Formats: sequence, structure tokens, C-alpha cells
Amino acid sequence: MSDKKFINRQVVAWALYDWGNSAFALSVLAVLFPLFLGMYWSAGDDGAAVTARLTWATACASLVVSLLAPVLGAMADSGGYRKRFLFILAIIGAVTTASLSLVGEGAWPVALVLFALASVGYYSANVFYDSLIIDVSKPQHYSLVSSLGFSLGYFGGASLLAMHVWMLRSPPAFGFSDSIGVVKFAFVSVGAWWLIFLVPLMLVVREGKTPKAGTGSTVRAAYLALAETFRQIRQYRNAFVFLIAYWLYIGGLFAVIFMAVNFGQRLGFSETDLVLALLITNFVGFPATLAYGFLGHYIGPKRAIYVGLIVYIGVALWAAFLEDVSQFYAMAITIGLVQGGVQGMSRSLYASLIPADQAGEFFGFYNMLTKFAHVLGPVLIGIVGFFFADPRFILLAILPLFLLGAVALTRVRVSGPT
Repeated sequence: MSDKKFINRQVVAWALYDWGNSAFALSVLAVLFPLFLGMYWSAGDDGAAVTARLTWATACASLVVSLLAPVLGAMADSGGYRKRFLFILAIIGAVTTASLSLVGEGAWPVALVLFALASVGYYSANVFYDSLIIDVSKPQHYSLVSSLGFSLGYFGGASLLAMHVWMLRSPPAFGFSDSIGVVKFAFVSVGAWWLIFLVPLMLVVREGKTPKAGTGSTVRAAYLALAETFRQIRQYRNAFVFLIAYWLYIGGLFAVIFMAVNFGQRLGFSETDLVLALLITNFVGFPATLAYGFLGHYIGPKRAIYVGLIVYIGVALWAAFLEDVSQFYAMAITIGLVQGGVQGMSRSLYASLIPADQAGEFFGFYNMLTKFAHVLGPVLIGIVGFFFADPRFILLAILPLFLLGAVALTRVRVSGPT
């Protein structure tokens, strides 16, 4: 691979998986499943009960992924089978997503089980997808390649969601009698989209196989490797400190994503406005994240992360003065400019701090912390929301996460541009 050329067949095939699986994150996680759970599978049930069901299903899936991620990474590294694990978990996620189309009205327990399985497949597969960046790129190109993946993910996910929204606005024009049929088709299309863009990665990406010696069964060897990683992690001081910083600021970032729709609803914005804002964020995120990769390549991923954190601090402060939907759209654009960039630079910086022969194992920890971070921001917002009725002030609760994360990041030492 030429030092001047960071894009090749393997990089493109790797990044296209992000294009495919991001449809699940956007169409299913953010929009369709919560919508359908309330209007169809739990029709007529108390709204608080529906929210609790969704929360518990999401929490259970997060807990499973948090516990499995390091072990799955260790198992994959022990035999050099990261692609194989990615394939199996992606199949599980895509098939269970498509199976949601078969769940009848009122059958919310079945829907929640399938949703939880799909979520586990999605997040667990990302352990191996993230770690494969070591195999498709050189360290000096991690920022560019990581950002390419996130940018394609934004565009791919937003493209499919835009089609779903278009179909929902006029079901008969697409051969459906009502919106129920459209949503069921959407679940199938997300599963198919996910699998179609898995194929290039499986066929083109060449995984570096560095199997480690182990004793006993594969599972036992994985647990032994996991225990060894816990013992060794202090030797990788920069990676360890980075994970602390990452856990803090990414918790704030996910809180913004998690609370965006609820925040807009409480300000009285329509569902159309909220979905449109979500699409704006993702379509802006496509070119912005790609550009962010070049920024990180030239000034270093650490400095690029600081740029994004400054913007998020500004957004949290801005939210306290938000008054109308036009400002909400402007905020969506602002977030779209940095959201993927911060995530891409974080993956890039972490990849440069860890040993290549333990990529799966270390990215297992990375994804485990990512899932734990999903809880941190919303909990803080929930506590503040208990004392303040005005939703414009609750995002101030996540300011400490960005500030403390930025301070911790100063302790990470990297070679070259920082």
C-alpha cells in the first residue's frame, strides 16, 4: 500500500460494511422500532409501560454486549477468526431484524426479544469490524480510513431511512395499503441492506492471522486471554488513559444522540420535524466526517477530537437558549459536522495505541466501554431532569462529561501530530 494512497479495494470493502449496518442504527434503533412498538405491538397500552419495555430491552442487550465483547475479541484473536465472528454476528443481527416483519399486532414480547437479539448482533459484530482496521490500513492512515467508514455509514443509513420516510408519506404509491405494510417491509429491507454490504468485506478484506497458543477449549482460552489483558493493560498506559477519556466524552456524545428526539418532542416539535432533523444530521455527516478524516490526518486525531469536544460544549450551552424549530435544524447541522468525526478520530487514535496482534481483544474493551457509556449520559440527564422541568436546561448535565473527557485526553501521549 502506497504511503500516498490510503484508499484501496480492501479499505473500500471494509468501509462499505459501515454503509450497510448503519441502516440498522438509524432506521431501526432510532426511528422504526420505537415507533412501531408504540403504535402496533403495544397498541392501546400505557405510554410509560411502552417506554419501560423499550428501555429494559435496550439495557439487556447492552449488558449482554458489555459482557461478551472482551471475550469475543479474545476468542477471535486466539485463532485469527475475526472475519468469521463478524459474519456470524452480522447474520444474526440481519435475520432477526428482518424477522420483526413477521411479528403480529400486540405481540410485543416477541418483538422485544428479536430486537434485543438484533442489537446484540449489531454491536457485537462491530467489535470485529472495528478491529479489522488494523488489517486494511497503515497506522498513518487510520484517521482517513476510520472517517471514511463513519461517513459512508451516515450516507448509507440516511439514504435508506429517506426511502422509508418517502414510502410512509404515500404507502399506496409503493403498493402498500397502509403504513403498517411499509414498516414491515422496512425491517426486511434493513436486514437485506446489511447483508448485501457485508459481502464485499467477506470477499475482499484479508485478515492478518496471528493465532496465539492456548490450552483447553476455545472458550477457556478466551477467558484466559481476557484475564491476561486485564493484567497487561497497565503496560499500555496511553491506551488505558485514552479509554477513561473516551468513556467520559463518548457518554456525552451518545446522550445527545439518545435525547435528541425526546428533547424535540418536549419542546413541541412535530414528528416530521424530528425525523427531518435526524436526516439532516446524517446527510451533513457524510461529507463532514470524510473531511474530518483529512483534518485528523494533518493535525492528528487527538487535536481533531478536541475540535469536536469544543463544538459539543457549545451545543450543550446553546440548547439552554433554544426556542424554535429553525434553531433545532441549525443544531442538527452543527452536530452533523462533528458527530462522526469525533467517533472516527477516537477509533483511529485508539488503533494507534494498541498492539496489532491483540486488536480484537482491545477493541472488545473499547466496545464494552462504548456500551457502558450509553448509560452514563442519559442517567445524568435523568437526574437533572428530575429537578428541572424545562427540557432546555437538561443537556447542561452532560457538560462535565465533555470537560472531564478533554482533560483526561491531555494525559494521552502520542507520537507525531497529536
